[in-house]
Amino acid sequence: MGGMTSSMAAKFAFFPPNPPSYKVVKDDLTGLLLLSPYPHRENVEVMKLSTRKGTEIVAMYVRHPMATSTLLYSHGNAADLGQMYELFIELSIHLRVNLLGYDYSGYGQSSGKPSEQHTYADIEASYKCLEENYGTKQEDVILYGQSVGSGPTLDLASRLPRLRAVVLHSPILSGLRVMYPVKRTYWFDIYKNIDKIPLVKCPVLVIHGTVDEVVDFSHGKQLWELCKEKYEPLWIKGGNHCDLELYPEYIRHLKKFVATVERPPSQRMGSRKSVDQFEPSRKSTDIFEASRKSTDRREKPRHSTDKPEHIKCQSNNPDKLDKIRISFDQIERSRRSVDCIEKSRKSIDLQLERGRKSVDRLERLRTGLFWHASRPLV
Repeated sequence: MGGMTSSMAAKFAFFPPNPPSYKVVKDDLTGLLLLSPYPHRENVEVMKLSTRKGTEIVAMYVRHPMATSTLLYSHGNAADLGQMYELFIELSIHLRVNLLGYDYSGYGQSSGKPSEQHTYADIEASYKCLEENYGTKQEDVILYGQSVGSGPTLDLASRLPRLRAVVLHSPILSGLRVMYPVKRTYWFDIYKNIDKIPLVKCPVLVIHGTVDEVVDFSHGKQLWELCKEKYEPLWIKGGNHCDLELYPEYIRHLKKFVATVERPPSQRMGSRKSVDQFEPSRKSTDIFEASRKSTDRREKPRHSTDKPEHIKCQSNNPDKLDKIRISFDQIERSRRSVDCIEKSRKSIDLQLERGRKSVDRLERLRTGLFWHASRPLV
């Protein structure tokens, strides 16, 4: 029974875009690797990295001339580098950071098949690349994990004592807890973030939408409560699982966080509000309980245990941009919210089939919809 549940959880956790949204090509003149169909940019380097699991993953490094921090970004479930390409560039510009994003094994043009252990090897290879290829120090790295990406992020963060910071974007307590309201950790569970978050020694920012229908808001709140060094969280009122970048407070709060953790620890502590000070004053934290239909909702299953939801969300591929420096206000006006929830599944086969049909439908809607930055995914 446990083995079957583990297999099912692993199957639900990974949903790579099919077909991939990009190809890796080699420029005949320069010999550089490029992501097709995206135009080459001088500050973007594409590479292939070997992992300890024997796979070869694709990664991209975005350089910022004034950066003092490097963001190592682990994306969500139904995304790949092509869909994240423009968003990575925008984050680098607005946060003034270098950024390394990578595709998990089995995603995009990375080889192998996705699994929990493969993602741990994937992020390790990416971190090793930062150290060896770019001379990045551990204390200058900010790990960023989005939804499923919170799994490899917290696994690595729990083993790196001198990290600058961690960002958890719509994170999960564990794979099994997304599907079932379990109260304890089972050996066959995947991404046991609830057990790893207390081991993280650096400042942690948690961002979560209050009406997230894929990963309940309670996941982010409980992880924040378990943080050893809490930073002011961002609870986005009305935010769902795939649309948090649409809200102006998203980039404002991220910029504030990066600026804070880049200060020396003595100045950082003096400039930050304590948990007791900021929690009552934030509207988003005040509306947490008020916005929920029932105060017992976190303790009740969102669906019957016979109909588990898998962690999945869709996105559109971005159109080509003529310019890099586009404000987040323009992004917010032009992007559309993508409904990333599929309900009432009668069987696992029906569930996966509907997910594939949803991807196909979004691909057909791609022309004439929104432009640029890729949608964040589970």
